Amino acid sequence: MTTWIEACGADDIDQEDVVRFDHEGRTFAIYRSPDDQYFATDGLCSHERIHLADGLVMDDIIECPKHNGRFSYKTGEARGAPVCINLKTYPIKVDGDRIMIGLGS
Repeated sequence: MTTWIEACGADDIDQEDVVRFDHEGRTFAIYRSPDDQYFATDGLCSHERIHLADGLVMDDIIECPKHNGRFSYKTGEARGAPVCINLKTYPIKVDGDRIMIGLGS
């Protein structure tokens, strides 16, 4: 069963950007694509556990700020060395002007 948690406001994220969301000791990254879709992944790089919200978003890629490893934020797929472990992704829904992240219970 999915539990929906309010992560942020839709306008809190610029197009082609990312924000950090912390919940119950876990860190997530919430993204807004150039075409106004929203996505969510684990918030820490799978390489050295650096906050991805400090990274650079380009199209559908998040680049880690430490070693420039890249992931697709849509699929979580590791896309560039040194990262080789994919990120977990989470469902997102927009409820009015609020972004909700779906977490398993």
